[in-house]
Formats: sequence, C-alpha cells, structure tokens
Amino acid sequence: MKLSVIIVNYNVKHFIEQCLHSVLKASEKVPTEVFVVDNNSVDGSVALIREKFPNINLIENKTNTGFSVANNQAIRHSTGEYILLLNPDTVVQEDTFEKVVHFMDTHPDAGALGVKMLDGKGNFAPESKRGLPTPGVAFYKIFGFSRLFPKSRRFGRYHLGYLGENDTNEVDVLSGAFMLLRKSVLDKTGLLDESFFMYGEDIDLSYRVKLAGYKNYYFPETQIIHYKGESTKRGSINYVLIFYKAMALFARKHFSSSNAFWFSLLINFAIYLRAGMAIAVRLIKTYAVPALDFAAITAGLYLVKYFYVRKYDLSDDFYSERLVDVAFPAYSLMWLMMVYLSGGYDFPVKFLKIFRGVIVGTGLILIGYSLLPEHLRFSRALILLGTAWAMASFVIVRLLLHLAGLKSYRLNAPNTKRIAIIGEEKEFNRVYGLLKQTKVNAEFTGFVSAENNGVHNPNYIGKINQINEIIDVHRINEIIFCARDISSSDIINNMLTLVSSGVDFKIAPPESLSIIGSSNIDTAGDLYVIDVNSVSRPENKRKKRLLDLCVCFVLLAGLPLVIWFQQHKANFIANLFKVLFGFYSWVGYGKVIDRSLPVIKPSILSPADVMGSEVHFEKKKLLNFGYAKDYKIEKDLSIIWACFSKLGN
Repeated sequence: MKLSVIIVNYNVKHFIEQCLHSVLKASEKVPTEVFVVDNNSVDGSVALIREKFPNINLIENKTNTGFSVANNQAIRHSTGEYILLLNPDTVVQEDTFEKVVHFMDTHPDAGALGVKMLDGKGNFAPESKRGLPTPGVAFYKIFGFSRLFPKSRRFGRYHLGYLGENDTNEVDVLSGAFMLLRKSVLDKTGLLDESFFMYGEDIDLSYRVKLAGYKNYYFPETQIIHYKGESTKRGSINYVLIFYKAMALFARKHFSSSNAFWFSLLINFAIYLRAGMAIAVRLIKTYAVPALDFAAITAGLYLVKYFYVRKYDLSDDFYSERLVDVAFPAYSLMWLMMVYLSGGYDFPVKFLKIFRGVIVGTGLILIGYSLLPEHLRFSRALILLGTAWAMASFVIVRLLLHLAGLKSYRLNAPNTKRIAIIGEEKEFNRVYGLLKQTKVNAEFTGFVSAENNGVHNPNYIGKINQINEIIDVHRINEIIFCARDISSSDIINNMLTLVSSGVDFKIAPPESLSIIGSSNIDTAGDLYVIDVNSVSRPENKRKKRLLDLCVCFVLLAGLPLVIWFQQHKANFIANLFKVLFGFYSWVGYGKVIDRSLPVIKPSILSPADVMGSEVHFEKKKLLNFGYAKDYKIEKDLSIIWACFSKLGN
C-alpha cells in the first residue's frame, strides 16, 4: 500500500462526512487505505461512517483517548509506505495525494510534509508552516511581536511569515491537521508521544524528524481547506490550558534544563495571562450589556423620582430612601430578567421582544406591589413612569452600541442571506430543498450552473464563469458549492479567486443533510442542517424552563386537589421537586437515549406517553425526533394536559 490516511474523529459528524468524500476522491489516483479512529463521539458519527463509508477501517474507542493515542492505534495497523495524519474538519483536492506522494518519492531527504491550508473563506492559514517554539520565539508570540511584525526574520519566526506562502521551503514544524510522514522515518523516530493529549504532538514529532536527520517540507503546490477550531473551541479557557501546557511539556522534553526552566516560566505566565483574558472577555461579552442596562435603568429611576417630586412639589423625604434603594434595583432586575426570558438579549436586536419583556416585568412588579403591606407601598406612578424609562433606556443603550460599531448590535444590518448555489440542476434542487428545511433566512437563492445548462430553471441566474458579475448584480453574500458536481480543486480555486469579494463559502456534500462552511480561521465551522436542534435553541430552553416553573407553582398551589388525580402519588411529589429544582423537565425524551438528538434534561413525560398503549422503541425515537425538530411550547402543554394523571411516572 502506498498511502495510509488516518483521521481521528470526535463529535464532528458533518465535517468528517465531507472530509471522507474528498479523501475517497483523492484516493482514486494513489493506492490508499483509510482509517478513522473515533474517540467515543456522541453525535452519531460512528453510525454515519458505517452507513455511508462501509469500506473505511473504523476503530471505535470507548473513551476519548486523545489525539496521539488514537493516531498511534491506526498507525500500528497501517501498511502504507506513507502515513498521512489528517484532521476531520478538512477538504483535500482530488490531486492532493498524488502530488504529495510524488514529492516525497522524488525527495528522499524529506521525512515529513505539510501543505498550504486555507480557512473557510479562502484565506491562507499561517500555521501551515511554523518555526520551532524556542523561548525567544514563544516570547515574541505571547507578547504580540509576531503579530505586529509578521514578515520579520526575528519576530515572525513562529509562523515563518518571511517565507512566501506559495514557495516550497524547508520548515521546522508542520501542522497535525495535514502531516504526511514517511513510514520508515517513523520507525526511527517512534510514534506520536502519547504524553501529549491534544496539541504539541505535531511540534514534538516534527522536531524528532529533524533530529533523525530528515527534513520537514512546506509544499504549497496543492491546497486544502481546514475549518480550524471545530473539534476544540479556540477561545475557551480549556484550549488555553491544554495548548500552553503542551508547549511546556515540549520544553521539558527537548530543551536544556536552563532553557526549559525559563520557557516553563514564560509558559506559566502565558497561561495565567491568556486564561485571565479569556475569562475577562467572556464576562464582558456575557454581562457587560445587562450591567449597562441595569445601571441606565436604575439611574433613570432616581431621575424620574427627582423630577416627579419637583413637579408635584413633594418634600424630599416623601419617599423613604431606604425603601427606594431596595425597590429601584429590584425593579431593574425584574425588567432585565423578563427581557432576557422574552429573548431581548438574542441577536439580531428585536425591540418588540424587549418591550414585551418590560411589560411582563411591569405586570409582575405591580402584582408583587399589591401584595406588600401598606407601609411598604410608595408609588404606582413611579412604577409606570419607570416602565416608560426602562423601554427608552433599552433603546438608547442599543443605539449607542450600534453607533459604537459593535457588529452584533447593528440595527440596520441585513439578517437575511442572498445565496448562490453552484452545481447542476438536480443537485441544486436537492440543496435548495434542504435549505428550505433549515432555519436559514434566505432573501434570495439563485442557481448558478456548473455546466452549460439550467437555463429553463426559474432560479437560474448564470454560469460559474460569470460568478463575479453574478455576485455584483444579485448582491450575493454567500455561495454554496455542490460537491457532487464540482471538484474540490475547482471549489478551492474559486475560493482563492473570490477571497476579496467578501462572500462566505459553504460546501454541500453529496447525499448529505448538511451544508458546511466557516467564516474565518479562528472560529468553529458553520453548519446548515435540518434543524433537529430546535428544542435546544437558547430561547426555547428559556421558555421550557419557564413553563416547567409555572406548572410547578400551579401544581403546588392546587396540591391538595391535584394529588388525587395522580396514579403514583408519592412519585408525583418527588417529580414535582425534581422539576422545580431543575434536575428534570416535565416533557422531553422520557427514558429513550438517542445520542443523535440534542441534549436536554431528563423528563417525566415524552411524546410517546400521549399514545397511551405500549409504543415500540423505534416509534419512540421517531416521535422524539419530531419533538426536537419542531419544538413549540404548546407541545409541552398539550402533552402535560393529555398525560395529567401520569405526572407521577
């Protein structure tokens, strides 16, 4: 066997499907065996691979063993002259394997090879070639010098920015996303170091290849797409810890004691710095706008009180300061909470949701106010005036955020897509139908023919060689390539040509229910799928939790009467408190475990309970699929009503 391709998969079902399609096409020109090592995925990856790629050598791990261990498992079973370590979130060209194998055959000094990688928008991925992370190189990267001076031979050594991205060069470090290795070299260097769980193992292996007397080559004469960050979210604190600890492990292994000490010191500093920044950024993103809303509303309430007192010539101590200092923040919190539950903090900004939340909050405040003792009530007028101010405050804050240029708060930003689907007519119809079943809000969808056909299709807008004009005339902001009709090479070449146009790119694999893309190299890949995740969308999770609490309060209020309608009274009481404290939900999947569906809380009832008699397992799965795909709060209410006597199940 000439080539053994090894892919380690962990919960990226849709991406590995696209990856394997491209790998099998590239394998037609080189004798190739393909291994997929699945690290205990829970997203249905294994079932998909078995169904669609039965000839793949599949290794199923019962735990997440990490990248190095999983790769070594497959390497030990491989028979290829060359070993390719490939990430599942990649797309290779049809001639990629042929070109890289030919290069290795004609360069016996080459121990390993990497290729030019592009992100999902066609931009060059700088980690395609890297230098050895010595203490000096790491220092320049951590403190931002490499970003400020990417072309400098001193400061730009981490990504070797001074080497042309289109020039073949010897480099220090290759990316594990695409790392071609000579099997005979691996026999000398040993396999991947299993001390590295994730990250760093490619640096370590690249360095050992050089120590064994071979060269690592960066080879840009073929390109791949790498939707970097899909398996691990790069902005997470966990990523920071794993990545920098891997760097420290590399230093202890290969540097002198003195250098290792200083490197470890630098790395530990970087861990605390980056982790602190990650926490700060997360806190700011999560709480900055609500905190701003709270401050604006509360300050406004004091101003409302001030002008109200002046207008009606009331004494300064007419309202108890102690009472006001408790009531005003409480009002603000109530409005914020109801706006959040109403979806007022979702994107794009919808003022109707904000106003709805404020009105509901005012209703609850007035109800609570009416239940207070007389001496604690001080003014309904201030509550109503405060309501008007709260609405105005939410609007003013968002206008300021819009003027500040924050992308998420752009009030005039189009929230619809103008999409061009490139392929042949039959595949266009399939992908167009798939789009209509997703939650994608497409204002315009046009058919761009990959061949000289499609003229009679009502959506036809031109041919692929007219794509630049099509983008301008139809104001296209997203292109979907049909992989069944267009080669990976043509897709990548078109992305390179259109990279400056500002459009987003996605790929529709053949016979797949997913459309895959990514906006940039630092974000996880984007997916269009038939939305079985409706039940786990943030707004639906909020509604579901709110419904659970409301039902609990109603049942508690009517407990002496309700309990007589329950088949299992003791269990009913237990279930009531399980739901009240958030351990269970009233309605969900019941006892059926289906890892292909979005994760929600365990539940007392399920859609199958409505049918009364014993329901077959497969039927339960089908009912749960429909529940997840088309979730509405009315469904929960109807199931609870129909199965009222089963709340003690």
